[in-house]
Amino acid sequence: MGQGPARAATASLQDIADQFDTKALPEATIFRAREIVTLDPARPTAEAVAVVGDRILAVGSFEELATAAGDQPYKVDTTFADQVIVPGFIAQHDHPMLAALTMTSEIIAIEDWRLPGRTAKAARNRSEYLARLAEANARLKPANEALLTWGYHQYFHGELKRSDLDAISTGRPIIVWHRSGHEFFLNAVAEKKYGVTREWFDRLTDSARAQSDFANSHYWEQGAFAVMPLIAPAIASPERVRSGLEFVKAYYHANGVTLGCEPGGMASKTMQDAQNAVLSDASSPFRFYFIADGKSITGAYPDDQVAAESERLLSWGRGMTAYLPKQVKLFADGAIFSQAMQMNGGYTDGHRGEWMMDPDFFARTFRVYWDLGYQLHVHVNGDKGLDMVLDQLELNMRRHPRPDHRTVIIHFAISTPDQVKRIRRLGAIVSGNPYYPVALADNYRANGLDPERADKMVRMGDVERAGISYSFHSDMPMAPGQPLFLIWSGVNRVTNEGNLRGPEQRVSRLGGLRAVTLDAAYSLQMEKDVGSIVPGKLANFTILSDNPVTVDPMGIKDIAVWGTVQEGRVLPVA
Repeated sequence: MGQGPARAATASLQDIADQFDTKALPEATIFRAREIVTLDPARPTAEAVAVVGDRILAVGSFEELATAAGDQPYKVDTTFADQVIVPGFIAQHDHPMLAALTMTSEIIAIEDWRLPGRTAKAARNRSEYLARLAEANARLKPANEALLTWGYHQYFHGELKRSDLDAISTGRPIIVWHRSGHEFFLNAVAEKKYGVTREWFDRLTDSARAQSDFANSHYWEQGAFAVMPLIAPAIASPERVRSGLEFVKAYYHANGVTLGCEPGGMASKTMQDAQNAVLSDASSPFRFYFIADGKSITGAYPDDQVAAESERLLSWGRGMTAYLPKQVKLFADGAIFSQAMQMNGGYTDGHRGEWMMDPDFFARTFRVYWDLGYQLHVHVNGDKGLDMVLDQLELNMRRHPRPDHRTVIIHFAISTPDQVKRIRRLGAIVSGNPYYPVALADNYRANGLDPERADKMVRMGDVERAGISYSFHSDMPMAPGQPLFLIWSGVNRVTNEGNLRGPEQRVSRLGGLRAVTLDAAYSLQMEKDVGSIVPGKLANFTILSDNPVTVDPMGIKDIAVWGTVQEGRVLPVA
């Protein structure tokens, strides 16, 4: 790929054996497999991999490795003899706390959610949605316990007002969390209980008030960020946080994840400590990294304090969790699930998009972090939003050129071919969510967007043909946190209703695998340690029943995950 990661130098076991007294060396483990997909162009496939401790020693045939070992002690592990080993899956952009809280709420969404022990069936229209919400209210005991539900979407479920929620209960607080995660709706009881008053509302910033409908208790984007601290006791009780994060840990492992990252979660030490309490233990099946939220920092501190405040977050991790240095998350326009992205030419139904960071604020934040030498990960969904991001990137490149800046265009919902060319020219890379067309294209081509834009959302085929490094992410819970499902979505682009949308934007199976391994590592500046199976890298493998590069494309999502090897630890899925 034009912006592809550097390759680790290869070395043979014999090279090492010729230089040292092999009898003094530690024992190696040689894992045999039906097939190993290395993503190393020098040796794309193999049948054995030798591991010492947490690192890869050598890759090749079993006979080559056994012969080269000489007198160095080794053992042979045939656990994976009938399995396929691929580089360890990377959850490049996920939100463990958000996933924990939404997945343990009452899920009434636009699609089925298949979770361990239960399936939350989709609500396809307004009547189904309101009936399911009334049933959830009737089931919940005691009568005054808050009902938190996630998954509502106006284009599937119709308009939602406070009066609709009051009709379901005048005694129980009800909080509806939009499918996007960027909006909230409250009933009157919830407003009273959590202090959502006219006095509170009048003190909000102009932008937050503009992104709120106080009369209907509806808050989106900056309005949602404003109301969140008030309703946090209902959303994030200690019990819900703990049980939800335990779910996340098991869910990601079951789907083959060996490393994850959250770019730009809420800048809360309390929230970070809660995540550390579950995810940082040495027994965790994956490492999880975090990236600073630049919006929160530049919103609270002057320019000359931004570096110190950003670096302060580096002490927040513990054990298997850590903040990545010199990386930051910025936000341009609104969520695609809300249809709040900023669009050139607007929407077919006349509504308007939103800015998550007002353009002047975005420009200031971009400049500050650019001059500090940070890698910028930028949330952007609409083509007008993307124009703003690329304008700022070009302005800062012309003002202060930087090599290998790897600015990441995140989500990449609506774009144009010319913008893809500009991304390449400016040296940016893309982290796309391939689930958007699967979940939304059929609906959006008749609501808000025209068929051309809806069908070609997340135009990763153009990105692949342009030679731009790209990764896939789920943004869990925006898509299921299942790397195989993400590959399937990007390779096939078949909607939940069974329609093929934007066939020319499909990617190759090899590109899809790289998007959740090697190119995902590259986007996080971690390609020297993870992402492919080459000597010297961490021994992170995902163990599968079949090869996603050669299996029938429609079968990719159905490949079974045996488990993982994480830094040399063999971890079968329970």
